[in-house]
Formats: sequence, structure tokens, C-alpha cells
Amino acid sequence: MSRVSVRYIVDDVDDAVDFYTTRLGFTLDQRPAPGFAALARGDLYLLLSAPTGPGGAAQAMPDGRRPEPGGWNRIQLTVDDLDATVAALRTAGAVFRNDVVTGRGGRQILLDDPAGNAVELFEPAPRQP
Repeated sequence: MSRVSVRYIVDDVDDAVDFYTTRLGFTLDQRPAPGFAALARGDLYLLLSAPTGPGGAAQAMPDGRRPEPGGWNRIQLTVDDLDATVAALRTAGAVFRNDVVTGRGGRQILLDDPAGNAVELFEPAPRQP
């Protein structure tokens, strides 16, 4: 399968790189400019862009709207033990939007990155025989 890329607009690229690499298992793939970094985790390529600068990700839309961090769109990272992952992240000072919720497919929680972008941590339900 080819790599999937997701772009997040972040207030501080350095903070975001630190968060994703030290807390969520990403590796730094490239950092060609202060306002941009590319991280990898398996087949996911996470592009972190500052909301200002010469790059295309920072350009205003025709109606004047500017890129900004936050919102509800998110990447979903599957974890083996959601409770242990949440506990470790809370100890490290991570901010969550909610408590763990259980649905038909498994359990999940929403984590905010340093810029307020959502990351969903998901533990699939055990498969029924």
C-alpha cells in the first residue's frame, strides 16, 4: 500500500514535532524549513505546517479564510492498550477532549496535539469467533 499523507496546521512546528515523536511514536522524516516538518508512522506521513510562510499550506483561500489549527477532523491511531496509553499520556501532561468512550467497534478517546488538532486513539473491540 502506498503512503497516506495528512497535513495538520500547527502553531509551533517544534512543539508539534516533539509531541508526535516523543509521545505517539512518529519519526522525523524531513525538516527542510522552520515552518514545515514531515513525520512518519508506518504508512502514515504527517505533514506539519505553520499557518504563515511562503508554502502553499499557508495561503489564504479566495474568500479570505486563512489556514488555522484545530477543528474536528483527525487522524486515528490504533493502540493495543488504550488505558495504558491514556495513562502514560496523562502523566506526560497531554490534554484530552473527552474520556474514553465505547462503541460497537471498540474504544476511543480524543487527544489534542499542542496546536489543538485532534488525534483519535482507538482500541478495536476483540473479534468474535
